[in-house]
Amino acid sequence: MASTSRSLVSLFKSISTRLLYGLVSILFIAFVTFIIDEVAPGDAALLELGDKATPQTLAIMRAEMGLDRPWPVRFGEFVIKATQLDFGMSYAGVREPVRDKITRALPTTMQVAFLAICLAAIIGLTLGTISAIRQNKFADRAALSLSTLGVTIPNFVLAPILVYVFAVQLNYLPTSWAPPDRRTAPDIFYLLLPVLVMAARPAATLTRLTRASMIDILQQEFIRLAVAKGVPPFRLIFLHGLRNAILPVVTAIGTSFGFLLTGSFVVETVFVMPGLGSLAIDAVRQRDTPVILATTLVAGVVFVLVNLAVDLILPILDPRIRESQV
Repeated sequence: MASTSRSLVSLFKSISTRLLYGLVSILFIAFVTFIIDEVAPGDAALLELGDKATPQTLAIMRAEMGLDRPWPVRFGEFVIKATQLDFGMSYAGVREPVRDKITRALPTTMQVAFLAICLAAIIGLTLGTISAIRQNKFADRAALSLSTLGVTIPNFVLAPILVYVFAVQLNYLPTSWAPPDRRTAPDIFYLLLPVLVMAARPAATLTRLTRASMIDILQQEFIRLAVAKGVPPFRLIFLHGLRNAILPVVTAIGTSFGFLLTGSFVVETVFVMPGLGSLAIDAVRQRDTPVILATTLVAGVVFVLVNLAVDLILPILDPRIRESQV
């Protein structure tokens, strides 16, 4: 009973500490984003009215947008309202609430990022395990070559290549995203190319990490003991080997998922997807500060929560971590 209480207290402290660090990180990211937007030449009022606007008209427009107040006041007001999920009104277009734009864009980005990290994890674990088992053989060299290509080819190069091959030449897949009411095929056909592009780099990274971790585990004494006892190869590799090698891979999966949210900016622009990335790009072009800050905050919050989930999963996978926390 006392051990269970200590475990709960330790878990609560760990979660609280992680959340505190995450909150500080999010505030710092929001502050840096706000300052960069503030020191950039021009503003949303000037972009809205154009270069030929009179000073009087600009002053009126800035007052309507709240840009005439000092920046510390505006930043503090944004942070206070953001805690209530109120990100203010957009400066561009019909000037609708920013929360409505985020609500529409976030599901698309989360869906693509989730499918991409699942695909990357499957490919990375499979190729990494095969590569470790067949070390210095043809399968190992082939897996390392593919992972090298996945790491070195950027998304903005890989996306046009895949579009040209599968959409233009073979005509198997659509070239860009289409609204639900205009789709002539199931959703998976519209998601396949964006998911493949986003999964390429994390899959390559996870392949190399799984390979290195598996090679290290397979050289341990307990693996040699299991071989001497006649443990079947399948059980030896997956139960004894991969189970112990997967811990750093799980951490990398959580980090990669967070980076996929920002990596989606390029992919969503190429495939014309109405996600968080394309929303942020449009906001930067229009100097729509509330939307820029909101997309940054949302991406930061998701990144922190995913890494917190990884920290909670690791003790479940490895009892030694639970004992060290207690």
